[in-house]
Amino acid sequence: MIGGLGPESTIDYYRSIIARFRARSPDGGYPSLIVNSLDVDKGIGMLDAGRLDDLADYLAAAVEVLVRAGAEFGYIAANTPHIVFDEVQRRSAIPLLSIVRATSEYAKALGLKKVGLFGTGFTMRASFYPEEFQRSGIAMIRPTDSEREFIHRKYIDELLSNQFLPETRSEILNIARRMKAEYDIEAFVLAGTELPLLLRQSGATDIKFLDTTVIHVEAIVDRLLA
Repeated sequence: MIGGLGPESTIDYYRSIIARFRARSPDGGYPSLIVNSLDVDKGIGMLDAGRLDDLADYLAAAVEVLVRAGAEFGYIAANTPHIVFDEVQRRSAIPLLSIVRATSEYAKALGLKKVGLFGTGFTMRASFYPEEFQRSGIAMIRPTDSEREFIHRKYIDELLSNQFLPETRSEILNIARRMKAEYDIEAFVLAGTELPLLLRQSGATDIKFLDTTVIHVEAIVDRLLA
């Protein structure tokens, strides 16, 4: 696991993988996991400066550490770094499980045709999520510029610092309801692994969320049990 981007979601990944593995493994036991936790501030600095080549280098080097430690496959416990996923995979000696592809395949299996996208500003501005979903025949709608800025600032200033405030939750739910009413959106992709920590217990039964952490964890456990 490439983790630390940010730390709270990495903890959530670790706990979730252990729980799903034990639930699905007939003999119980625990999976062998190697975690390389990176510096989220360093990664955000590269993104802010548009230094995507440096980000790819940073992640590729992190994967190499996993390879030297004996990992047979890898995954990044975050959405935003997938902006350079193809380049990191190209340079990796082991297969990497993409959270974007796993979520797209999950949405396709549900028969969804139109979804909304929530995540960091980097993710919401980039094309890697819409293009992957388009290949699955699913349209992806993004919030307005001002809404994206609001979500991004809350993500960077609050969620990555383990602050999950009710007023932030309420405002993001309001954005979701506006988008659902305007575009007839069927579900919202929580394309930031801190967002489920904020919204899982929202009680918003009128809005369907695709929890990318849960979806990615299931794909990881599939591979561990293969």
